[in-house]
Amino acid sequence: MPSSNEWKTVELQNYLAILRDRWISALVTFLLVLVAVVGFTLMQTPTYQATNRLFVQTQAGSSVTDLNSGVTFARQQITSYADLATTPLVLEPVIEDQGLDSTPQQLAGMISTTVPPETLILEITVTDEDPQQAATIADATAESLRERVSELESNGEDASVELTVITPATVPTSPASPSLTRNLAIGVVLGLMAAVAMAIVRDLLDNRVRRAEDLERTFERPVIAKIPYSRDTKHLPLIASQHPQSVQAEAYRDLRTNLQFMGLAEGKRSVLLTSSLPAEGKSSSAINLAHVVAQSGGKVLLIDADLRRPSLHHYMGLEGNAGLTTVLIGEADLEDVVQPMATDGLDVLTSGPVPPNPSEILGSEAMEQLLAQATAEYDYVIVDAPPLLAVTDSVVLSRLVGGALVVARSEHVRRHQLQQALEKLEAVDAKILGIVLNRVPTSGRSSYRYNYSYATDGSAVRQSAVKEAPSAPAKSLEQEAPAARGDSTGRHTAPAARAADPKPEPEPDLWSLPGVSPVEPASGKRRADVDLAGYSSQKRSWPGAVSRERVDH
Repeated sequence: MPSSNEWKTVELQNYLAILRDRWISALVTFLLVLVAVVGFTLMQTPTYQATNRLFVQTQAGSSVTDLNSGVTFARQQITSYADLATTPLVLEPVIEDQGLDSTPQQLAGMISTTVPPETLILEITVTDEDPQQAATIADATAESLRERVSELESNGEDASVELTVITPATVPTSPASPSLTRNLAIGVVLGLMAAVAMAIVRDLLDNRVRRAEDLERTFERPVIAKIPYSRDTKHLPLIASQHPQSVQAEAYRDLRTNLQFMGLAEGKRSVLLTSSLPAEGKSSSAINLAHVVAQSGGKVLLIDADLRRPSLHHYMGLEGNAGLTTVLIGEADLEDVVQPMATDGLDVLTSGPVPPNPSEILGSEAMEQLLAQATAEYDYVIVDAPPLLAVTDSVVLSRLVGGALVVARSEHVRRHQLQQALEKLEAVDAKILGIVLNRVPTSGRSSYRYNYSYATDGSAVRQSAVKEAPSAPAKSLEQEAPAARGDSTGRHTAPAARAADPKPEPEPDLWSLPGVSPVEPASGKRRADVDLAGYSSQKRSWPGAVSRERVDH
């Protein structure tokens, strides 16, 4: 169990991490407080202080006893004289002599008296906006006090106590208030306190998903992978293939490994990937997960079940006119429309035409039969589904698969949105495997940590690399992971029914990258073109179908 010192160290580190994450808010708060203090200081009217010092002595004898008695008496009386200095008895003569337009009470507010410890010295300090008048009033008050004490202590005889001016008041040359240096120091302290408070308050009020620890504590669901952020995700959706040594690729391998130890529903080797909101990276996560699973020797089918805004065919340069919906309405068989990829063992089933009733068609018996057939023919089936909060399609599909992964984009989705998404899955008793925290910042408190020297940061890749990839292909995926099955070349062999006369290979486009482009069968056509050429040219438009957009999922 951690010691108290260890807990204090952890708490201090948390506060420092909060300041590091919220440094902009903290800095703005600090500057605002500092500016406010400086402004308040400059708006104040300068005041000056002048001090007159009096020595209190008694008329005692010359013996030691008399001297001690006199000192003791003076010490007892000096506090009374300090109070006497601000009474009307002393101040009224001052007002008359100096011609002041104020009352004794107002003048008393300008005067303060102090007695330094262990001394017989009385200090009379006057504060005024006029430095000359402050010195004049201080001297006049001291003189009036001398006279009043002499009268009070004489009793018709010689006064037993005498006040002597030892330091007359001098005209001050600099204001006593406001003190810019002092106020600046106070402003710095207040600014730092306000900055820390602002950072902590903002962190407490911010309900966006940031850290895996918060997710596990809040939702009691395991975070089975943390995918670090890469600014090239849109241009390189299959980063596990394009940059296999990057930290992003290694994170997807971690996800693959963790999934191997998580039990799926009995007889269903299928995984659904969804998210709470659009643009959380569920499609790119599905693509990369399918790639790394196939690399490990598994036969994988990747299905684009986002029939609202399908994107896999855009990302991977595939035929999108025939696919999942084509099979579900009985226009083609599964083996006729799946498209093999360059990654050995990876096939893709695109969405096909967008139907007017996605939820109904995904929840149909035909979809259940298709998944049963796919899990029988493939080792793993990975399904890319729409966001949970937008539509009910993923909820319907979650009952048909072996488990669901919810992709949560760091610093994008809010906790209550993720909570609602998980509750929708729990309502239908879906098996939730865990959460994939995507696009984790590479700096800050919630940053991704990976220090193994063999991995490189894939975020350094630029868009120019995408355009140059066709002319300078990287090492093929077949060389990376030789197949455990298939023909002598190690390549996944397409069914014989798909073979035809060879044709020249088409020119690669922006999305047809090494390791991403689909395998061209012997006919030179894509599978969908071989068997459904008439469908793709005549029946690709559904009545009331929604036009397809290219979006970042």
